[in-house]
Amino acid sequence: MSNGQWRIENGEWEKRIGSNVIWRFIDSGFDTGANNMSIDLKLAENAKSNKAFFRLYRWEPYCISLGANQSFDDINIEKAKADNIDVVKRPTGGRAILHAEEITYSVALPLSVGFSQKEIYEKISNALVKGLILYAPEISEHIALENEQPHFPSLLKKDSGSLCFASSAKSEVKFDAKKIIGSAQRKMQNVILQHGSILVGTFHRKLPEYLNVETNLIEKLKIELAKKTIELETILKMKVDYRELSECLKKGFKDEWL
Repeated sequence: MSNGQWRIENGEWEKRIGSNVIWRFIDSGFDTGANNMSIDLKLAENAKSNKAFFRLYRWEPYCISLGANQSFDDINIEKAKADNIDVVKRPTGGRAILHAEEITYSVALPLSVGFSQKEIYEKISNALVKGLILYAPEISEHIALENEQPHFPSLLKKDSGSLCFASSAKSEVKFDAKKIIGSAQRKMQNVILQHGSILVGTFHRKLPEYLNVETNLIEKLKIELAKKTIELETILKMKVDYRELSECLKKGFKDEWL
């Protein structure tokens, strides 16, 4: 997937047991921030009552994405540009993420499958957990879904209010109480678009360096991210095989949904 072309030839069709929904699995590799968001929207447009998509992808160059209602004024655009980091808006909500050493997923799913938005969010998280455990079985006793919903208006007033990974929403994935997957969801007519970041390496912690905040806050926010997030390579103390991890995530998704 490159140059803004929307191609899904490398996916395979699978039919969900007990329904007429047919899933398309896509591993589209690296692309720019703008193209990645455009492809996710295109998938949502093409998700019909009998068609759904699960996509895995990465970012080249690295990219800061902002929630749909977040202002570009939160980001030092010139510094990001100087460091060859894209800045884009997501079609979903939430707050800023620096997409770097990660695998990103997206799901476009018609509500005709019969699940509520909350149920879809939880099932997607469970699918991703299954994939992570397939890749690294030793993490199984420490990984879980967040069971409480924070009061986001209060969180947004904090210094860390512009950082997605500074807090966890209900059903987001955590390891030893630290966030390892951040997700956002949006209902678009009769389709749910959900996408999120599966943290692999630590580069995402540099995000505060690109915020328009007082200099003395940057290190404070970096410390906060380090306390509240964790990455697969940090857990395993070794480099991750992205190709193998992608295959495990696909298998975990199929096990949960098909």
